[in-house]
Amino acid sequence: MKRYFNLFNFNQKVDYKIEILAGLTVAMTMIPESLSFAILAGFPPLVGLYAAFIMGLVTAIFGGRPGLISGGAGATVIVLIALMKSNGLDYVFAAVALAGVFQILVGLFKLGKFIRLVPQPVMYGFVNGLAVVIFMSQIEQFKTVVNGENVWLSGNSLYVMLGLVALTIAIVIGFPKLTKKIPASLVAIFVVFIVVLVLNIDTKTVKDIAFVSGGFPPFHIPSIPLNFNTLQIVFPYALIMAGVGLTEGLLTLNLVDELTDTKGNSNRECIAQGSANILNGFFFGMGGCPMIAQTLVNISAGSRARLSGIIAAITILLIILFGAPVIEKLPIAALVGVMMMVAIGTFEWASFRIFNKMPKHDIFVLVVVALITVFLHNLALAVLIGVIISALVFAWESAKRIRARKYIDENGVKHYEIYGPLFFGSTTTFAEKFDVANDPDEVVIDFKESKVMDMSAIDALNKITVRYANVNKTIRLRHLSENCRQLLQNADAVIDVNILEDPTYKVAVE
Repeated sequence: MKRYFNLFNFNQKVDYKIEILAGLTVAMTMIPESLSFAILAGFPPLVGLYAAFIMGLVTAIFGGRPGLISGGAGATVIVLIALMKSNGLDYVFAAVALAGVFQILVGLFKLGKFIRLVPQPVMYGFVNGLAVVIFMSQIEQFKTVVNGENVWLSGNSLYVMLGLVALTIAIVIGFPKLTKKIPASLVAIFVVFIVVLVLNIDTKTVKDIAFVSGGFPPFHIPSIPLNFNTLQIVFPYALIMAGVGLTEGLLTLNLVDELTDTKGNSNRECIAQGSANILNGFFFGMGGCPMIAQTLVNISAGSRARLSGIIAAITILLIILFGAPVIEKLPIAALVGVMMMVAIGTFEWASFRIFNKMPKHDIFVLVVVALITVFLHNLALAVLIGVIISALVFAWESAKRIRARKYIDENGVKHYEIYGPLFFGSTTTFAEKFDVANDPDEVVIDFKESKVMDMSAIDALNKITVRYANVNKTIRLRHLSENCRQLLQNADAVIDVNILEDPTYKVAVE
């Protein structure tokens, strides 16, 4: 008989069996990715596992919704590669901790809802660029150190590496056709590991890159100078990492909301994610954010509560404590194959199917965001530029929608019925609609199908009023919504017009 209880007062029923199995499955899929991302960035592999444990545990308990899985994600790790190469690991830890502070501030000031402003073309470009970066970064693993220099593999070493990578990819693709109860990436790593061990194949392993000495995450204060110069170095990386982590995290949260028909708390997720990153900075972790692939694995396994995330984190800790000697023997080729398949799975292939159906400006945004992500490795900047371009395009398109229907009634009053929003982008077109010199002495501007949006709109009304006043003509405004009237009242020093009341017109108020 299934037993249920409410976990952490989230009013969520928990099925022990499903949650535990889902957690174990998630842990097995996170381990190879965490190792691969750490190696990709030049970190000690254990730093990736510590991040998976700390991020997974903290966000599972305190995060914005059940079912969301966090760990050492590629999106945030890629941001830190340049900092690692230029300043070293301690600066990375400082940046991770500072990024956590930024994320907590976003949650405290309830700014998580602004993730809704990221358009779909921006997300397509972001995800596709990230996939390309992950894939191309695996090519670096086909190098080895000779006399202190990185050189490309050649001869038998290259052929062995290629063969093992191909075997890994083949298993990841083919194994799900047999069963989906066991993660294909885990099976691929295990099979390649056994093949290399049994056949005594000479190939690169995790130990060739760094030693993995298992132990509980140690407390570590980053050894960096506490001065303004250090802040200048760390600040931009921390800000970018915070932005990337929140972007990917809140988008993943929204995805789970849709899949489970439930509602998560975005601001709570920001605070939990920030807290976990601060702990990462002081406990030897590379930081991270919610992971889309692992979250989907968790949800598809039937998890709907927080227990699975806790089980996954504890499982990773146990592997850290007792499985380090095995981890050091893992072939790099197996991790490369898994990461290549992660990149292929991350890429939004659907964007190609709808490419010729998208508006040209959306295609432009998608391509720009992807190129910035690939060539600058700056995911936050890519998303920001994409959002700005999309906003400007929206403003331009909205500006073109303003129109005016004109007629003179039986009393000789000229009416201008305005259609479309009046805001900074449409004020010039709005002003061109009026024929001040030839209009009668009384004019009515009807806003039944329009709305005064901002200060630029008020200024436009002020200018048109002045133009009519200069030729001794009266202008009246009609069908203004309540908040439009409030805008005009607040600007009474700028504009002085008569507001024509219409008792038969009801204004909808939010």
